[in-house]
Amino acid sequence: MSDIELITRELITFRDERNWKQFHDSRNLAIAISIEAAELNELFLWKDGKACEEVEKEKIKEELADILAFSFLLAEKHQFNVREIVMEKIRKNAEKYPVEKAMGTSKKYTEL
Repeated sequence: MSDIELITRELITFRDERNWKQFHDSRNLAIAISIEAAELNELFLWKDGKACEEVEKEKIKEELADILAFSFLLAEKHQFNVREIVMEKIRKNAEKYPVEKAMGTSKKYTEL
Protein backbone atom coordinates (compact mmCIF):
# COMPACT_ATOMS: atom_id res chain seq x y z
CA MET A 1 0.00 0.00 0.00
CA SER A 2 1.36 3.41 -0.96
CA ASP A 3 1.61 6.33 1.44
CA ILE A 4 -1.21 8.09 -0.43
CA GLU A 5 -3.45 5.04 -0.13
CA LEU A 6 -2.68 4.74 3.58
CA ILE A 7 -3.42 8.42 4.19
CA THR A 8 -6.64 8.21 2.19
CA ARG A 9 -7.75 5.13 4.13
CA GLU A 10 -7.07 6.91 7.44
CA LEU A 11 -9.02 9.97 6.24
CA ILE A 12 -11.97 7.80 5.23
CA THR A 13 -11.94 6.00 8.58
CA PHE A 14 -11.84 9.33 10.43
CA ARG A 15 -14.68 10.69 8.25
CA ASP A 16 -16.86 7.59 8.49
CA GLU A 17 -16.50 7.28 12.28
CA ARG A 18 -18.12 10.72 12.47
CA ASN A 19 -20.74 10.13 9.77
CA TRP A 20 -19.38 13.06 7.73
CA LYS A 21 -19.51 11.40 4.31
CA GLN A 22 -22.94 12.98 3.88
CA PHE A 23 -21.24 16.40 3.80
CA HIS A 24 -18.42 15.40 1.44
CA ASP A 25 -19.96 15.94 -1.97
CA SER A 26 -17.71 17.27 -4.74
CA ARG A 27 -18.86 20.87 -4.32
CA ASN A 28 -18.24 20.98 -0.58
CA LEU A 29 -14.87 19.26 -0.84
CA ALA A 30 -13.78 21.73 -3.54
CA ILE A 31 -14.97 24.65 -1.42
CA ALA A 32 -13.15 23.24 1.61
CA ILE A 33 -9.92 23.05 -0.42
CA SER A 34 -10.37 26.67 -1.47
CA ILE A 35 -11.07 27.84 2.08
CA GLU A 36 -8.06 26.00 3.47
CA ALA A 37 -5.89 27.46 0.68
CA ALA A 38 -7.14 30.91 1.64
CA GLU A 39 -6.20 30.21 5.27
CA LEU A 40 -2.71 29.23 4.07
CA ASN A 41 -2.50 32.46 2.05
CA GLU A 42 -3.59 34.46 5.08
CA LEU A 43 -0.42 33.39 6.90
CA PHE A 44 1.60 35.34 4.30
CA LEU A 45 -0.73 38.31 3.84
CA TRP A 46 0.95 41.72 4.07
CA LYS A 47 4.38 40.23 4.69
CA ASP A 48 7.47 40.97 2.61
CA GLY A 49 9.80 38.28 1.27
CA LYS A 50 11.85 37.87 4.45
CA ALA A 51 8.82 37.87 6.77
CA CYS A 52 7.11 35.27 4.56
CA GLU A 53 9.98 32.89 5.18
CA GLU A 54 9.60 33.43 8.94
CA VAL A 55 5.95 32.36 9.16
CA GLU A 56 5.53 29.72 11.84
CA LYS A 57 6.15 26.34 10.19
CA GLU A 58 3.57 24.57 12.37
CA LYS A 59 0.81 26.85 11.03
CA ILE A 60 1.93 26.21 7.45
CA LYS A 61 1.92 22.45 8.11
CA GLU A 62 -1.61 22.55 9.55
CA GLU A 63 -3.11 24.46 6.62
CA LEU A 64 -1.22 22.41 4.06
CA ALA A 65 -2.41 19.19 5.74
CA ASP A 66 -6.02 20.39 5.52
CA ILE A 67 -5.61 21.18 1.81
CA LEU A 68 -4.06 17.78 1.14
CA ALA A 69 -6.67 15.92 3.20
CA PHE A 70 -9.60 17.44 1.33
CA SER A 71 -7.77 16.96 -1.97
CA PHE A 72 -7.21 13.27 -1.25
CA LEU A 73 -10.87 12.86 -0.30
CA LEU A 74 -12.02 14.55 -3.50
CA ALA A 75 -9.69 12.36 -5.56
CA GLU A 76 -10.98 9.25 -3.79
CA LYS A 77 -14.60 10.32 -4.35
CA HIS A 78 -13.96 10.38 -8.09
CA GLN A 79 -11.74 7.28 -7.98
CA PHE A 80 -8.70 9.21 -9.21
CA ASN A 81 -5.29 7.75 -8.57
CA VAL A 82 -3.40 10.70 -7.04
CA ARG A 83 -0.02 9.52 -8.27
CA GLU A 84 -1.33 9.08 -11.81
CA ILE A 85 -3.11 12.43 -12.04
CA VAL A 86 -0.12 14.34 -10.66
CA MET A 87 2.31 12.56 -12.98
CA GLU A 88 -0.02 13.24 -15.94
CA LYS A 89 -0.11 16.94 -15.01
CA ILE A 90 3.69 17.08 -14.77
CA ARG A 91 3.91 15.59 -18.29
CA LYS A 92 1.41 18.15 -19.62
CA ASN A 93 3.28 21.01 -17.95
CA ALA A 94 6.56 19.76 -19.41
CA GLU A 95 5.02 20.14 -22.87
CA LYS A 96 3.67 23.62 -22.09
CA TYR A 97 6.89 24.74 -20.40
CA PRO A 98 9.85 23.25 -22.28
CA VAL A 99 13.10 23.81 -20.42
CA GLU A 100 14.70 25.77 -23.27
CA LYS A 101 11.84 28.32 -23.19
CA ALA A 102 10.83 28.34 -19.52
CA MET A 103 14.21 28.27 -17.76
CA GLY A 104 14.41 31.07 -15.22
CA THR A 105 11.18 32.83 -16.22
CA SER A 106 7.80 33.03 -14.55
CA LYS A 107 5.95 33.77 -17.79
CA LYS A 108 2.80 31.80 -18.57
CA TYR A 109 3.19 29.21 -21.33
CA THR A 110 1.15 31.39 -23.71
CA GLU A 111 3.81 34.10 -23.36
CA LEU A 112 6.91 31.94 -23.94
